[in-house]
Amino acid sequence: MPVGALVAAGALFGIPENGMRVAVNRLLGAEALVRDERGRYRLGPAAEPLDERVVSWRRIEERLRRWEGGWVAVHGAGLPRGRGPAAARSARALRLLGFAELAPGLALRPDNLRGGVEGVRAELFALGVTAGTKVFALGELDAEAEARARSLWDVAALRASYARSRRELAASEARLAQRPERAAMVESFRLGGRVIRELVRDPLLPEPLVPAAERRALVAALRRYDRAGRRAWAGFMARFGAPHASLPADGLAVAFA
Repeated sequence: MPVGALVAAGALFGIPENGMRVAVNRLLGAEALVRDERGRYRLGPAAEPLDERVVSWRRIEERLRRWEGGWVAVHGAGLPRGRGPAAARSARALRLLGFAELAPGLALRPDNLRGGVEGVRAELFALGVTAGTKVFALGELDAEAEARARSLWDVAALRASYARSRRELAASEARLAQRPERAAMVESFRLGGRVIRELVRDPLLPEPLVPAAERRALVAALRRYDRAGRRAWAGFMARFGAPHASLPADGLAVAFA
């Protein structure tokens, strides 16, 4: 996208031009953005792991495998502490992969992701967890620890959020076509971004912890809404010669993750 498109898009959300340009320069410095010879910007190498995580909302079911009752665990002794960037990256990576703390220094999640422990380890490191952190399979918990592990996630809140987001997407989709272009653009970006964030942060719990059909229904609703949102942004993107309809544009939602 040209910087003019970024500035114009930022204005829709009350971001002044100078603020947007400063942000773009900072992202360039961090290699989260790169600029080609035509002065157009795209996501850079530093943003690629998170971008891959964000756009994966479309393929959630492909990331899963049958749960056999085991767990993937992370020992926190090697994780950075405090409020520095390294600690923030590690905490975000654990959150994005759905880990919850079973005991001080021990976080886990169900071992139901394709690639198993090795795949989870690789993704954690790519997302910023300190290299060398112990990531391992955990099984045969005693009855008390097993019950506590299964109760670490607020399943009732998760299911309620699925249902609420489906209703909000349906209601917004029904009115977008009647809204002025700018209003439709802002509404679709904010709501679509929020639901993408919800799915990106979803712990992807297996049956029987969460009915998988409810998560699949939300993904299907967001796919429909994504098409409506692209239509709302089509005129704006075309005016700036930026791709919008045929290419995955979910990188716009990286900021929501």
